[in-house]
Amino acid sequence: MITMIHPPCSVPEGNVPESVRDQSIAESRGSPDRVSIFEPAKSPMKFLAKLILTGALTVLPLLATGYVAFWFFNLIEESFGLPVKWTIGEDRYVDGMGLTFAAVVFLLTGILMRTPPFRRLFGGAERLLLSIPVVKSVYGALRDFFSLFARRKGEESLQVVAVEIPGTDMRLLGFVTRTEFTDVPNGVGGEGDVAVYLPMSYQIGGYTVFLPRKRVRQVDMSREDAMRFVLMAGLKSKSPGKGAREKPA
Repeated sequence: MITMIHPPCSVPEGNVPESVRDQSIAESRGSPDRVSIFEPAKSPMKFLAKLILTGALTVLPLLATGYVAFWFFNLIEESFGLPVKWTIGEDRYVDGMGLTFAAVVFLLTGILMRTPPFRRLFGGAERLLLSIPVVKSVYGALRDFFSLFARRKGEESLQVVAVEIPGTDMRLLGFVTRTEFTDVPNGVGGEGDVAVYLPMSYQIGGYTVFLPRKRVRQVDMSREDAMRFVLMAGLKSKSPGKGAREKPA
């Protein structure tokens, strides 16, 4: 009896029935040791580029945060370190004394600001600064900027709101900056109006709009989370914090 052994024949991929091809791919994916002839191999360069991109997205935010923090603390160290060097001499000065001195100054200022006499004294000095044309604009803008996020959450100013666009289902996320307009010229805002600042995504800028209070809805969201949400164009974060629940303003 003669047994004939036929060599394996190669079948072009285009002539293989789809059922056989799908079964081969499914079996190869189910077993890590089997590779299907119909499944395209992954490019090593693409895999390497993906690893590099993942590493860059992990490291670069840390580097940027560290750079900004280093710049900020170094600025405080150099600014408050000068009077310390003048007092004790540069040869006895140790790095970190400027930050320590700044912390002491901030603490004492915070304690003194709780006393009425010091508040009146500081108010007089502030009015003097605000009477100087150029200094008034610079100091006023910086003072208002640094006091924005120091306000308590329950205060009406800087509430996070969603502005409804009439005739559409669209809403814009913003911050209430003013609720009364007695100290501004007529026509800027009226009774029942609010001023809302609408920041822009991925850039420094925005719009201030004046509209009726009924056009805005308060959002249960912290100012920091809302600003981050708008600046990042609503991209999902790994630590989003509280959810944004709307309620009437």
